[in-house]
Amino acid sequence: MNTGSMSEKTAPDVLVVGGGAAGMMAALQAAWAGARVLLLEKNEKLGKKIYITGKGRCNVTNTADVEAFMREVPRNPRFLSAAVRQFGQEDVVSLLEMLGTPTKVERGGRVFPVSDHASDVTRALHRGMTDAGVQVELNTAVSQVRREGEGFAVRLAQGGELRAKCVIVATGGISYPSTGSTGDGYAFAKENGHSVTPLRGALVGLTIGEKWPQLLQGLSLKNVRVSARIGKKKIFDELGEMLFTHFGVSGPLILTLSSHMPDDPAQAVVTLDMKPALTPEQVDLRLQREFAENARKQLSSVLLTLMPARMGPVFASLCGLSPELPVGQITREQRHALGAMLKALPLHIDGARPVEEAVVTRGGVNVLEVVPGSMMSKLTPGLFFAGEVLDVDAHTGGFNLQIAFSTGALAGRKAAEFALAL
Repeated sequence: MNTGSMSEKTAPDVLVVGGGAAGMMAALQAAWAGARVLLLEKNEKLGKKIYITGKGRCNVTNTADVEAFMREVPRNPRFLSAAVRQFGQEDVVSLLEMLGTPTKVERGGRVFPVSDHASDVTRALHRGMTDAGVQVELNTAVSQVRREGEGFAVRLAQGGELRAKCVIVATGGISYPSTGSTGDGYAFAKENGHSVTPLRGALVGLTIGEKWPQLLQGLSLKNVRVSARIGKKKIFDELGEMLFTHFGVSGPLILTLSSHMPDDPAQAVVTLDMKPALTPEQVDLRLQREFAENARKQLSSVLLTLMPARMGPVFASLCGLSPELPVGQITREQRHALGAMLKALPLHIDGARPVEEAVVTRGGVNVLEVVPGSMMSKLTPGLFFAGEVLDVDAHTGGFNLQIAFSTGALAGRKAAEFALAL
């Protein structure tokens, strides 16, 4: 996949570190803007993380407009405004189409390649880079990026040093380290005077102190509502699907919730509403009717009309009732307790799964030190950042890949402009 030996080439105008979504887009846009571009990727192939996104289908973007898009970004959405407006979801779709990978729209505005193969997205971007003259070097890790004279010196892990007029750091975060995202870019940023905000997982499963979720491992709940508060402030309230696991809870709703949880999860009161379409009064009327019609049946049997069979006995126990209790013996207070639990089952979150299991990284290069209109460092002229290495992350649904493409495109164009002006 290499397009020539580095020793055969003159110093590039733009050197891109990282061959993921942001890096490939940056390299492509910089080359299209007229710059000589070299992309260094430490893995044996490009886009390793792209291959696992969207369960291997690659949810490349979302059809949401800019305002709706920003609502899906819990941290630093304003910083992304210029990038997303200059290279938005329609631009991603058009570019992939031009490069031979048409897309389709599915539920929730999620955009996928028609083929359902993530590899087609990587191949399209690589094809575009090749046609644009980008030099790609695989199995090439970078150990240091430093400003030197009018440009940069980039030291390679295997020895040797390269020169470039400017550098784009697109090394990803620290989630899924098997894809090569091991935090290299944070070291490069710090070496050049930048601060890095605390790193943790976003879009990750949450652990629960109690053992009862383990009894429901593998059970998925659909059309439920999860809410979270800190004191009187509601920090999360959404409808969707969740999953019980061996460690606690996961699934789309919980992954999104994880992006809003405070550093100390004990601060947040999280509840599950299993009947979001009904008011508390309607839930009580429903219970009265079910109990009256099935007075001799056991509670676990009647709960089958309200929840999956596996959850009935566990739910009854959480309410302090025996699953075998005939519903005709349930008191008014006990019925009210059941109704209250149906509308607000506490989820005592005590932590999150390791960042290595997270879909994306929360935290990164401090965006206050980066120019939002160019992705260039405010501290080191000619140094640009793109993608997950920045302190920006979004909910599931194609938004994180769009961030990578948008920031990559902007960094690529502006880096070329910077380099060609020297």
